[in-house]
Amino acid sequence: MMGAHHAACGAAAWVAATTRIDVHPGLLLSALPESVTLGFGLLDVSPVGVVTGALVTAGAALLPDADHHSATIAHSLPPLSNLFCAGVGAISGGHRLGTHSLLGVAAFVAVAFVAGLWTVGTTDFGTIYPGAGLLTVLLVSFAAKALKIIPDSMRRSPWAVGLTAGAFVTAFAPEEQFWFPLAVGIGVVVHILGDMLTTGGCNPVYPFRIRRPRSLAGLPVIAQVWRPNGNIAVPLLGNAGSVREWCLLVPVSLYAVGGIGWAITRFDDGGAVVALLSGAG
Repeated sequence: MMGAHHAACGAAAWVAATTRIDVHPGLLLSALPESVTLGFGLLDVSPVGVVTGALVTAGAALLPDADHHSATIAHSLPPLSNLFCAGVGAISGGHRLGTHSLLGVAAFVAVAFVAGLWTVGTTDFGTIYPGAGLLTVLLVSFAAKALKIIPDSMRRSPWAVGLTAGAFVTAFAPEEQFWFPLAVGIGVVVHILGDMLTTGGCNPVYPFRIRRPRSLAGLPVIAQVWRPNGNIAVPLLGNAGSVREWCLLVPVSLYAVGGIGWAITRFDDGGAVVALLSGAG
């Protein structure tokens, strides 16, 4: 799956997990249902939490590709991103190996959990989260690069975008301690699932490699799903960048953008940002 689509899926997953939006298509066309609920609302976070989480999850959905030094995200925040991807690639064993497995999910979540524990009390902003903010600089730069928000000619802009998002998360991160590692975990899992929907697939149990027995190679479904190298693929989307992938990701991207926009319009509901600022004083 293409990098921009990974980022969009990550943001959409966070929006779906944290919101329940009722739309009324029946008002436009009587043949449609009168009301449809979008999102599951599984996590109770503020509108600010929806936006900050979507930013983090979009970037985290690109983390597994940090195992390749030539990946788009490696050039998102130079020289920091280049060093980061080179280190991850050396530790993970190569492309689509360690970072694309359950082991990789656990490692990324553990780092995010530790970063989220770093808090500082201030008189102006109350409790701030510098660890989450620092990682957000990197994650948002990943997303901005993949989504082509920043032209390649504007090489210094990723730092401005990343630092702005990092400062926002540092000051206005949701009070729930779990949100940051959860957002990172959701993003990484969404990436792995997305790659498993393409022909290449992934090996979720790396470093173990369970090879397909030759006796099953002649079975069409088994041969497609269980690759000779041990990867698992359910290639509903075909090759990365296929028409099927675009047909799926266009509505997913619109849903993510719509959910974030919906949350932004509710920043003042219940004094979302005002309460944060007044509480900080």
